[in-house]
Parts: sequence; structure tokens; C-alpha cells
Amino acid sequence: MAKLRQCAIYGKGGIGKSTTTQNLVAALAEAGKKVMIVGCDPKADSTRLILHSKAQTTVMHLAAEAGSVEDLELDDVLSVGFGGVKCVESGGPEPGVGCAGRGVITAINFLEEEGAYDDELDFVFYDVLGDVVCGGFAMPIRENKAQEIYIVCSGEMMAMYAANNIAKGIVKYANSGGVRLGGLICNSRNTDREDELIEALAAAMGTQMIHFVPRDNAVQHAEIRRMTVIEYDPTHKQADQYRQLAQKVLNNKMLVIPTPIEMEQLEALLMEFGIMEQEDESIVGQTAAELAAGAAA
Repeated sequence: MAKLRQCAIYGKGGIGKSTTTQNLVAALAEAGKKVMIVGCDPKADSTRLILHSKAQTTVMHLAAEAGSVEDLELDDVLSVGFGGVKCVESGGPEPGVGCAGRGVITAINFLEEEGAYDDELDFVFYDVLGDVVCGGFAMPIRENKAQEIYIVCSGEMMAMYAANNIAKGIVKYANSGGVRLGGLICNSRNTDREDELIEALAAAMGTQMIHFVPRDNAVQHAEIRRMTVIEYDPTHKQADQYRQLAQKVLNNKMLVIPTPIEMEQLEALLMEFGIMEQEDESIVGQTAAELAAGAAA
């Protein structure tokens, strides 16, 4: 029996983590893999394309209705969708009340205690809100649950900044457990030389761009129908992109402790690839390599 692989998908809010995760998982299910998604976002939108639903009822919501999480059964919180994918949403408190990360901790502990991580599973994917913003959302790496981290990013500055911050979080917990970075997934925003830029960022961070997902309206067409592209239009070229990503994750052996870069180096990359205007006259004429060398000195 192959060892269960627990993977967490991180990235800046709005970068397309949930869409990318669900399409990746759909491709893995299509290939015969047994997968569970654990949504770690109070919005509870990590499973909607797999389940064809607006939002799955969350662990925290059901626990509140029942009186406590101890009063729940596994079947209460777990739904099965496309390709036999098991789906759970942690949920969280009402906006402005309490710690949303607490829902992640409660949900994962409950799933473990109830035997959700059974021997038939090949993968568990944690779809985690935004940046590593607090201990609760960092739990999949802090508590050594997820061994592989994939960061969804794009050629936009803030997406790259978030990816670098997440890498810092991985470094923090890598020495106390086995967590490693599996690579960057570029969810394209059609910025200039985007694939080259993210490859350069990955190299600077000591990792790889595991796949470049081109922008295609087929993704939105499928989402309107609450489906992944894999299910909605399996012959579409975009479906093949997610199949390629799935195969790369399946075969990935490059699991590393990343080397986050300094802000000056990040800005240097952005200038080298024409993303940032060189407004400061003091740096006009300097190369990105010179800036990076200066930042590292």
C-alpha cells in the first residue's frame, strides 16, 4: 500500500487556489487516485466544484448546531463528489467573531479521531486560506499534517510576495517536522514574461515551477456550472493542463526546504522582467543581478 500523501495548497487570496486544487484533484481522481479535500477557509468554497453545490455545510456550523463537535459523526461532515473525491469543509465563526483558524484545527483533529484518513486514500489536499496569517491556518504545516506544500502564484507582485512569505513559514516548521515545498504552480494572469519570471522566482527560492497553468475562459465556464474543467469539458485543452499538473505532482521528487528571498531581490526580479517601473533614478542602469548581489551582501 502506497503511503498517504498529504499536500497543502497555499497562496495569496484570490489567486485561484481553490479552483486549481479542485481541478488538480479531479484529474487525480480521473487517473484512479483516491483523494480527499479538506477545505481550510471560512468561505467553504474549496469543494463546490467537486460537489456541484453552492457551499458544503461545514464542520464548525454542524458542531454549533449539534452543541459540540463530539456530537458529530463522520458521515455528517463528509460528502462524496466527482470521481469519488471525499470532501470536508472546516468552516469558521461569523465574520468579526473569534478565530477562523480555530475551525481548521477543530476539523483536522475531528477527521483524525473519526478515522477519515483511511488506508484507501492516496492523497489528502488541504486548501488553505491566503497567506500563513496565523497559527490556525498554518496548522497543516505546523502540526506536521501536510508533508508537501504547493504554492499557487502568478506574475503579479503581491502574489509573488505572498509566495515568498509562505516559504518563510515552511522554513520555520521544516526543521521540527518533515514538511517540504513541492513547487510553485503559476496560475497565469497574462503578465509580461510570466512563465520566465516565476521560473526565476522558483530558482531563487531553491524550488521549481512545477507547472504553468495558462489562463483560459473554460475555467470560468465550468465554474458557472459548479464543475471542474475535467468534468465539464474533458476534451478541452485546459483539462489537459490540469492532467499535466496532476502527473507532475504524482511524480514529484523535488521536495525541498525553500530559501526565501529578500524584498530587494524580489523587486530586482520584477524589474528584470519588466514588471516594475524603475522610478528611483539611483537604481536606473543597475542590473537585476547587481541588485540581488547587493541584497545578499
